[in-house]
Amino acid sequence: MSTRTITRILPAQATQDGAGVRLLRALGYQPQVRMDPFLMLDAFSSDNPDDYIAGFPPHPHRGFETITYIVDGHMRHRDHLGNEGDLKAGGVQWMTAGRGIIHEEMPQQENGLLRGFQIWLNLPAAEKMQPAHYRDIPAAEIRTAELPEGGFIKLIAGTIPWATCPLKGPGQGARPSATQPLIADICVMAGQSVEIPVPATHQVLLYVFEGQFDAGSQVAPAGHSVWFGPQGEVVRIAPPAGAADGVRVLLLAGKPLNEPITQYGPFVMNTTGEIEQALRDYRDGVLADPAVSA
Repeated sequence: MSTRTITRILPAQATQDGAGVRLLRALGYQPQVRMDPFLMLDAFSSDNPDDYIAGFPPHPHRGFETITYIVDGHMRHRDHLGNEGDLKAGGVQWMTAGRGIIHEEMPQQENGLLRGFQIWLNLPAAEKMQPAHYRDIPAAEIRTAELPEGGFIKLIAGTIPWATCPLKGPGQGARPSATQPLIADICVMAGQSVEIPVPATHQVLLYVFEGQFDAGSQVAPAGHSVWFGPQGEVVRIAPPAGAADGVRVLLLAGKPLNEPITQYGPFVMNTTGEIEQALRDYRDGVLADPAVSA
């Protein structure tokens, strides 16, 4: 099978969100730095509580899904629909904002390392106004394949159809997704490599968060995203030849929606009129009212 070629390597941008949480934004810091169907990718990692303790107080969303993956640490989700989620190391929360939800994500620790990701996954126009949905996926439900020398693949969403080790991730929103996401935490040790099959329909990138990634004539260090072209059946993941340490990446692949995107902060719709409606609904306290239509 042919390997997808790398088209660009981009550094994530340091920023703050929520009530001052320090993070690196790999997707979404500019409108042109999105990879349809993924709107945003944030990575947070700090053992300094000043960087994360204020968390993400109540805020609204409409029109997309959020996937939060905690690598280390402990956070809690609450929303206005009464959902509560206890998000611990290795766990995932999958929230379909749909027509609207107001939620908070707050650290449940006063010290120590808090590390993880939040992904914004777009919804097609026909599904943006569906009822909101929330699901907790504890670490025990994340299927893992062991790789040589201590490497692994933790499959958060999608399928990796290996004959010797078929994996199917538990993650999904309220219904089968038109974007068919493939999301995986992959660690490959020094001297090893792995080839991940990806559908021909999907766009693909990975975010390096430990070690260095072998990008052929280049090396992609931690804190960088690696974008791949559309041709090829597999993505090869390996640390540079001769490296003493392995590499760990978050792999994102999804089927593009090819629809217009209009975003205003936490609302992502298709038209300006729909954004204006979302703002009115939030102002009027009916963001998630079933009778509301954009």
